[in-house]
Amino acid sequence: MIVTFAAGGGADFVARTVASKMTESLGKPVIVENRAGSGGLIGDDVVAKAAPDGYTLLMGAAGPLTVAPHLYTRIPYDPKKDLIPVALVAASPFTLVLNPAVPANTLKELIALIKKSPGTMTYGSSGTGGAPHLAGELFTNMAGVNAIHVPYKGLSPAINDLLGGHVQILFADTGLVLQQIRLGKLKAIAVTSTQRSPLLPDVPTMAEAGLPGYVAGSWYGILAPAGTPTTVINKINDVVRLALASEDLKKQFIAQGLESTAMTPEEFTTLFETDYQKWGVLIMDKNIKLE
Repeated sequence: MIVTFAAGGGADFVARTVASKMTESLGKPVIVENRAGSGGLIGDDVVAKAAPDGYTLLMGAAGPLTVAPHLYTRIPYDPKKDLIPVALVAASPFTLVLNPAVPANTLKELIALIKKSPGTMTYGSSGTGGAPHLAGELFTNMAGVNAIHVPYKGLSPAINDLLGGHVQILFADTGLVLQQIRLGKLKAIAVTSTQRSPLLPDVPTMAEAGLPGYVAGSWYGILAPAGTPTTVINKINDVVRLALASEDLKKQFIAQGLESTAMTPEEFTTLFETDYQKWGVLIMDKNIKLE
């Protein structure tokens, strides 16, 4: 199982957790190999060019698969043609958090506040074209507001500046800001998933809070090289679904702010194609380009 990011990150944690359960079911070791570089493109390309026999799999992340093709003029593979979605493993929704000094306690109040002073409020992100940035762009687009994007080199410095009041708004992985929310150092306004987070049951979804249809975040899923037999795809999907049913795995994922959602290959393909189209249209409409 190829992971496209370095050891210790979110993708690596998801891959090693599910690989351990898959090993138990298969009775054969599922070996995780990190092939980081170029924002995930190197690992994706390795699997896209691998033999379609079911023995090389990709723990893919939404960004390199559904966003990168719209940001780069050329990538070495076509994710829609060279890879087959097998099984969704985990979704990583965001929480919309504010600096406590922002005089808004609901999404509707925040939107009204931004409209009152367009172009003065700022939202941070992990960098241009990253999932938190696109979550912010989708928010401003759907809410019809004008806020200034401030890109950082990762979410950690963005969170630090949010705590310091240098930016007012941030879409961040729930697990990364949960402690600050519980301590009252940040205000949680909404979560970007379709359902409320078990970690923040009192925080509404973006749709509940006033933006119907808003869904953002990232996901991790297993893909295989194009041409892999359907019987193999279905077998791997069955093994992954069995792993996701484990209460132990669910607890590990929830503790990290992740949601484990079992899908058939067809359902995962629909999610993949929907996100590919959604982010492609947004990137084009907003003229988002890598600097």
